[in-house]
Amino acid sequence: MKFQIIPVTPFQQNCSLIWCERTARAALIDPGGESDRLLQAVQREGLSLERILLTHGHLDHVGAAREIGDRLGIPVEGPQREDRFWLEALPAQSSMFGFPHIEPFVPDRWLEEDDTVAVGAVRLRVLHCPGHTPGHVVFYHPDSKTAFVGDVLFRGSIGRTDFPRGDHAALLDSIRGKLWPLGDDVRFVPGHGPMSTIGTERHGNPFLVD
Repeated sequence: MKFQIIPVTPFQQNCSLIWCERTARAALIDPGGESDRLLQAVQREGLSLERILLTHGHLDHVGAAREIGDRLGIPVEGPQREDRFWLEALPAQSSMFGFPHIEPFVPDRWLEEDDTVAVGAVRLRVLHCPGHTPGHVVFYHPDSKTAFVGDVLFRGSIGRTDFPRGDHAALLDSIRGKLWPLGDDVRFVPGHGPMSTIGTERHGNPFLVD
């Protein structure tokens, strides 16, 4: 698996273009906006986009998902169904943050713990990691020891839990119970900011060191 991080929107949200080197089949994880720019990146790499994957329902992570999915006739998968209310609130989210109007939508597939998502020959494992939002999921690629964690964990920080149905205790449980067991050598792409490793955060993140 190869991937490219493309920050989008004024929130500089990390959209990840991931692809299978053997088949040149690709997916976009969290296309929050700037659909034309994202599709140009797909084209530059000579890839065939086959699905869109969402970690959670916040606007800056899903803003271009339905548009790209409908334009190319490809499925949108994720998050877990407890984030339905966030996707239903997309018009209010766009108005609040000054984004172009985004219609509510339902993904083609809700994802659950231990589901598998295929991108060409690449297989991603789904981890349900509530806390930042109740339906937040993480995508993990065991072969390359790479996780796409959305807004659960950041370098030196953790996700906010002051949004509706955020839960600080659940977030800490998700990090310690789902991410730590992946192993210290696992690298992760957060929803914002630079990459890090599980070990770096487990041993040095000030929000998580006991």
